[in-house]
Amino acid sequence: MSGPQAGGADAPEFDPAILDAFLKDRLEGTAGPMALARIAGGQSNPTFFVTYAGRRLVLRKQPPGELLPSAHAVDREYRIVSALAGTGMPVPPALLFCADRAVVGTPFYVMERVDGRVFHDCTLPGVEPAARGAMYGDMAKVLAALHNVDFAAIGLADFGRPGNYFARQIARWTRQWTLARTREDKDLDRVAAWLAANVPQDETTSIAHGDFRIGNLMFHPTEPRVVALLDWELSTLGHPLADLAHSAMAFVSLPEEYGGIRGLDLPALGIPDLDSYVAAYSASARHGAKMTNFHMAFALFRWSVIFEGIAARAKAGNAASADAARTGLLSAAFARRAAEFI
Repeated sequence: MSGPQAGGADAPEFDPAILDAFLKDRLEGTAGPMALARIAGGQSNPTFFVTYAGRRLVLRKQPPGELLPSAHAVDREYRIVSALAGTGMPVPPALLFCADRAVVGTPFYVMERVDGRVFHDCTLPGVEPAARGAMYGDMAKVLAALHNVDFAAIGLADFGRPGNYFARQIARWTRQWTLARTREDKDLDRVAAWLAANVPQDETTSIAHGDFRIGNLMFHPTEPRVVALLDWELSTLGHPLADLAHSAMAFVSLPEEYGGIRGLDLPALGIPDLDSYVAAYSASARHGAKMTNFHMAFALFRWSVIFEGIAARAKAGNAASADAARTGLLSAAFARRAAEFI
């Protein structure tokens, strides 16, 4: 084995030898051959394990091809992960950012690889019930800790637009629904109108992860605690309860509705109910704002419109996923869930 290793269906869209030379010039512990492996999953930013005998790294890059100006902003990901490094938040150590497209074809950044467990099933299969409860409890505490961070003090005062968050978001997603709709949906129309008429007069602002859920957490290999919060692609300044409601959607959606846990025997599984999860968050969060039906309806409305966009792309024949048409049907299911909260 004498050079960078990468091949097969998961081969990268760039020359590993150029990346290898770049990293050897800048990071210690990169002597010897480099092994490269694409991380499977739904990341829209291609992600790779980069492994040397003396160092284990993760690389995240933009996808190849033409992109919308604000999409796939790996520079923002690198910025927020770097800024949070000294706050006690569990984030992977960020090492370097590279805007030079000559290395891997797009901008990218490199982090230290963190060891742990990632679950894409909210029932946390293979885990003892007592540990499941502790893991959900730590999930709530980590989200509260993120919202407690003084974003201005760590240089992120300009990371988003403070205030008026829900009004702007409702307008954005209603516009998206109008553009993407492939069918009529009275629930979605009714929820959009209700949300616009019931925006809380609350300008609480924090760092918002944007996609805080079980699948974006890495847990310790054996202990029931979070060791890394992953996938910062949608992070911005926003309202903390948008994050909380997004993370709580699994409690109000069925297993066939994108892997929810509604209807399951949560006490037998050791998983807290929605009220207990929210209470654990509120016990650690300092902002004092309380989650209401508005916040849950908003989270479900946003998710419904996202699925409608998938359906629209499937209908146009250019969806990213082969099962996009089936996934798009979830739009109606989440619209019904949102309507339950109004």
